[in-house]
Amino acid sequence: MEGFVHIVLLIDAIIMIVLVLLQSGKSAGLSGAISGGAEQLFGKQKARGADLFLHRATIVTAVLFFVLAFLSAYILQ
Repeated sequence: MEGFVHIVLLIDAIIMIVLVLLQSGKSAGLSGAISGGAEQLFGKQKARGADLFLHRATIVTAVLFFVLAFLSAYILQ
C-alpha cells in the first residue's frame, strides 16, 4: 500500500509539473504586471478552451498531491 501511494504521488507530481509548464503566462514584463492585476481583479479576461482545462486540471492534481502527501506522511509512516 505504501509503495502504491508513493508511485501515485510521483506520477501526480510529474503531471502537475507538466500542466504548470504548459500554461500560458498571464502577463509579460512590468507593464503587464500593472495592467494584468487590474484585468484579473475586474474579471475582464476569462480563460477559455485549453487554458481553462489546464487551469482546472492543475487544481485537481494539486489537491490530489496534497491528499496523497498527507496520507503518505501521517497514515502510512
